[in-house]
Amino acid sequence: MSVVTLEGVVDHGQIRLKSNIRLPEKTKVYVVVPDVQIEQVAHIFSPRLAHPEQVVDFKMEVVVRSANASL
Repeated sequence: MSVVTLEGVVDHGQIRLKSNIRLPEKTKVYVVVPDVQIEQVAHIFSPRLAHPEQVVDFKMEVVVRSANASL
């Protein structure tokens, strides 16, 4: 296995190589990031039903009330 070292920068979330070099699609690469502190990012996931067939139990009912309803 031969190894080539290339320098690049992250630009809008993508790694851009400084050299004018093109790598073939699906090329396996390894990224080494020197002297950088990585920020922790929180991931908030949407809840999911354990049993999707129960979705009918969560059907929303909309009730329209008149603005002139007596109290």
